[in-house]
Amino acid sequence: MRRRATLTARQQHELQSFIKDAEKVGEIRRAQAVWLYHDQASMGTIMAVTRYSERHIHTLAAGYKDKGLSVLKDRRQAAPKELLTKKQRIQVVELVIKKTPEDFGYETPYWTTGILGKVIEEKYKVKYKSKTSYYLLFRRAKFSFHLPPTRYREQDAKEVALWRKAARKRIARAWDDPKTVLLAGDEMVLTTATTTQKVWLPQGAGEVPVVEVSNSGRKRRNIYGFLNLKTGTEHAWKTNFQNMHVTVKILKKLRRKYPEQHILLLWDSAGWHKGSKVQEYVKEDGNIEILHFPRYAPEENPQEHVWKNGRSAVTHNRFIEDIDEATDEFVKYIRNTTFAYRLFDFTAIS
Repeated sequence: MRRRATLTARQQHELQSFIKDAEKVGEIRRAQAVWLYHDQASMGTIMAVTRYSERHIHTLAAGYKDKGLSVLKDRRQAAPKELLTKKQRIQVVELVIKKTPEDFGYETPYWTTGILGKVIEEKYKVKYKSKTSYYLLFRRAKFSFHLPPTRYREQDAKEVALWRKAARKRIARAWDDPKTVLLAGDEMVLTTATTTQKVWLPQGAGEVPVVEVSNSGRKRRNIYGFLNLKTGTEHAWKTNFQNMHVTVKILKKLRRKYPEQHILLLWDSAGWHKGSKVQEYVKEDGNIEILHFPRYAPEENPQEHVWKNGRSAVTHNRFIEDIDEATDEFVKYIRNTTFAYRLFDFTAIS
């Protein structure tokens, strides 16, 4: 029988320390299985001592040689320490269900982990170190987490509702017409200002990476984007400006993409979308139909999600030194990505 590889002196010391310090029975058994395996004990002996199957013993031994102690540790996380008594936890759950933060002097009717933590600290003199304990209390109250969408204060809800009713019918006809291209358009400005977002790091990874920023003058580039709602294909062009003359040039490029089809274009009522030169070109083309989104309602436009996706994938947490290089990379990414975003009941074929 082929002899098994023996442990190095460092690995022997590491396993001995792990077995000595581990508090969980499962972790100790896994470490013992690896130790006996590499100490040339018979498979029958290892199985009798650990009660593991031969296959599992081989897996543990190989895993330790490859990944170290991580394969021996219990993956199940221990329940967070309960600082509140059982009676107090019941009271907090009832409090969450029956009251709102307004009852405690806060100017919002919606609970957050921060507000709940403050209320518990004031009422019971208890403060949890982790938000997980507050999550568990919300779950016991049968609350779920939601990120509230934003909305412009100037938005007219009736106007949006009327638009949705009329637009749904027009888009349904366009969706079923193979000769009609359905596009959602918008523009964004990319600058050298550094934007950040949260990142996930391994526990115990040490310092959080620092993102460099610049305090020098900002440079900017504009991007015109059009999402084909039927296919999820994105068309995008970098420009130096946003005005009606540039918009006409972009519409001509868009027409070259779809030389014969009827184009139903959804976009907002920005001045450079409704300028005289744009109106002249649309009339001259004769096969472009414009459907404007309601005022102050960017959430209706699927193209907004394309910008968000591109920023997350390309420009967040990045020091932008060359604005043109970064913009070109951004445009390349969204052009080569399929975006199956829903508009009403319609979703692109991905």
